[in-house]
Amino acid sequence: MRLLALIALPALGAGIAALVARRAMAWRLSILIGTAAVHAALVASLWLVPASATLGGWLAVDALGLVVLTLTTILFFLTALYTVGYLARETPRGGRVFVSGLLGFLAATSLVALSQHLAMLWVGMEATTLTVAPLIFHRHDRRSLEAVWKYLLISSVGIALALLGMFLLATAQANVPGRALVLGDLVSHAGELHASWLRAAFLFLLVGFGTKMGLAPMHTWKPDTYGEAPSLVSGLMAGSLTSCAFLGVARITEVTMAAGLGPFVQPVLIGFGLLSLLVAAAFMLGQADVKRLLAYSSVEHMGLLVLGLGLGGIGAYGTVLHLLNNGLSKGWLFLVVGNVVLVTGSSAAAANRGLVRTLPISGALLVLGLFAVTGSPPFGLFLSEFTILRAAVAAGQLWVAAATLILLAIIFVGMATMILDMALGNSESPEAPVRESPWLLIGPVTLAAIVLALGVYLPGPLQTVLTHAAVSLGGAAP
Repeated sequence: MRLLALIALPALGAGIAALVARRAMAWRLSILIGTAAVHAALVASLWLVPASATLGGWLAVDALGLVVLTLTTILFFLTALYTVGYLARETPRGGRVFVSGLLGFLAATSLVALSQHLAMLWVGMEATTLTVAPLIFHRHDRRSLEAVWKYLLISSVGIALALLGMFLLATAQANVPGRALVLGDLVSHAGELHASWLRAAFLFLLVGFGTKMGLAPMHTWKPDTYGEAPSLVSGLMAGSLTSCAFLGVARITEVTMAAGLGPFVQPVLIGFGLLSLLVAAAFMLGQADVKRLLAYSSVEHMGLLVLGLGLGGIGAYGTVLHLLNNGLSKGWLFLVVGNVVLVTGSSAAAANRGLVRTLPISGALLVLGLFAVTGSPPFGLFLSEFTILRAAVAAGQLWVAAATLILLAIIFVGMATMILDMALGNSESPEAPVRESPWLLIGPVTLAAIVLALGVYLPGPLQTVLTHAAVSLGGAAP
């Protein structure tokens, strides 16, 4: 019952918010925050008392799905609180669509995280595309229209390729016992699947869901989309949406690894991972817009996720830990950048120098976020990136470890050059410090605290879930 509620509750809230009177924004915000709080409470209950499968086993909670679901509910609840301060400064033209779209997005991502039937997971990913597209078109101008069409076009191609991958996977399972496209049955009978069809299914699903993740070279929608969408929407996309897309890649990887196709799967994943790091490093240098910079940072971290998955062993554990840390860090940074844009009206670096003087708290959070998202100690991403590098060394892939370190160093230089100039540089027209709304600070401060805490200490229950998720992906505990 709880699993159905996690999907039905935000879907119902989206419908109610769409029916509320046009000017009743306070009611819509109450629905948004109330739904987010109940959703978070339901997810917390899953950590205490696991829920049994429902809908014939199509919906269930496993370790990896629980990580994605927990990440999503934390980001969404804090973003809902942030929305109160955001809407006090901004008035979206489609107020109903704005809140309804956010709640619809929560329903769709919850469906993806809980789906054990891969076709249902595909439906959830398609729903995320449809619910988030109106939010990208927030400003209703030419640039936002171009960004939303690029997002819809490229995402639709990716989701179509993923659908073809589903058909190929069903073909591989045609003469095998078990329920069609149900993850548990696919894994338990993986050795009986038709190997050639399974290889083809893996490639199509990797490219399809990899497009939604923003892996290079399928990443081209990200800079425009993240640049034009409201920062809180960009944070949800970079933190939650891409994590759900990774879940699709992880599911098919779990099946192929169980089928003994590791020698085929792993080099492909490592190749996509290194290519994404290379593209991110190349395009971060010389960037002039901080939101586009964070978009390429997302490409980088998606590359690290599949790199760890491809390396296997403790790399799988590093990937699952990185999934959590990256999602929280991206939410943190995009909310901070949202504060900057609300005050200055621009995400261009040149228009935002001297932030530690004009926006002291947000400026400090931006600098801390730089070190967190680039994997510096003591933040959580240091642990996950270090674990992935350890996996490369343990697997004898010293060239992969070396290439990764070099590319990460270039990325650090590219990000530090812009963000430190924004925070510490001299503004052409110095302004007095701006008082920042608590509604706009509670989200990024909380996320920063969580990311810092995960770099210092991993609670026992979380470590157990991360280990189970890594083992399901063919990996091992560190």
